[in-house]
Amino acid sequence: MFKYRDEATARKILDGIRAMDVDVKFMHICGTHQDTIVRFGLEEMLNEVGVEIAQGPGCPVCVTTSKEIADAITLARNGVTVTAFGDMMRVPTTIGSLFQAKAEGADVRIVYSIDDAVQMAREQPDKPLVFVGVGFETTAPSTCVPLHSDDCPENFSVYSCHRICPPVLETIFSLGEVKLDGIIQPGHVAVITGTGMFEGFCEAHRVPQVISGFEPLDILMSCYMLCKQIKEGRAEVENEYTRLVRPEGNPIAMKLLEETFEPVDRSWRGFPVIPKSALALKPEFAAHDATKVHADILATTPQVEDEARGCRCGDVLRGIIKSEQCPLFGKVCKPMNPMGPCMVSAEGNCSIAYRLGSKRL
Repeated sequence: MFKYRDEATARKILDGIRAMDVDVKFMHICGTHQDTIVRFGLEEMLNEVGVEIAQGPGCPVCVTTSKEIADAITLARNGVTVTAFGDMMRVPTTIGSLFQAKAEGADVRIVYSIDDAVQMAREQPDKPLVFVGVGFETTAPSTCVPLHSDDCPENFSVYSCHRICPPVLETIFSLGEVKLDGIIQPGHVAVITGTGMFEGFCEAHRVPQVISGFEPLDILMSCYMLCKQIKEGRAEVENEYTRLVRPEGNPIAMKLLEETFEPVDRSWRGFPVIPKSALALKPEFAAHDATKVHADILATTPQVEDEARGCRCGDVLRGIIKSEQCPLFGKVCKPMNPMGPCMVSAEGNCSIAYRLGSKRL
């Protein structure tokens, strides 16, 4: 629930949008934004003043492909210790999940940071250990840190599932499946990258963008700023999240990314191969690159289906449908029996809709 003062401010912002008399559709690409929107009933408030917000590919676990998860499972089933964040453990594939591999006896462990994985590798120097790195520009810098350390364990390697934001937006617009009038950009990504990363896209497509924080008032104010750009005929990158986002971002983190990773072509769940959209370790880190260290094992990964039959997680991630429109949602597919990652991850659109969809302001 809004606090009293926040509620008054929210009504003022909504009245400002209403006065502009708009009929627009925006997209966010952040699971935390979706959580805020659903948790506080913002969707209904915004719909009343002519604003619709589409869900986008903002959940790192959700956009990780079944092939990548199958690779991790295959490593675990072939004697490699596999470490991953908790949300990755229950993502289903047609060869099972990481939790199922663990139940079968494979050495699969939940970690809360890459530092946990590095410490585990030190404690078992005679056994290979892989950290499955997942996340956008926000979390990728932390994956870099131990790789630059002189005492990085020889038995430690990274399987990078890291991705970057701008190329997927370019793909959404090139596919033309959803007509969008503006983009709500993720504030936590911009804390790292700064604001300049989004400007080229803005110029190419003449689409207003606002970098947003994560509180309800942040979302509402970002929508107001987008509507104002539209009414004034502007298409710029504006920063609503000024309390944390600086134009230059975090130069130290960006330098780490540049020194450690190189952009590569890769498919995302629900998308075709997106050029230069993922981060692979540079050749100088081959000794800690799981795709090189364990290439022989990964060559044996079985083929897997992209989605379970009937699951429309990919369509949700592209903003074509809402989670509730998937025929499996709330019936076959529930948090305790997920058919796809959108129902697994705390940032997944389906999980958020299932857990919080009945909550209203």
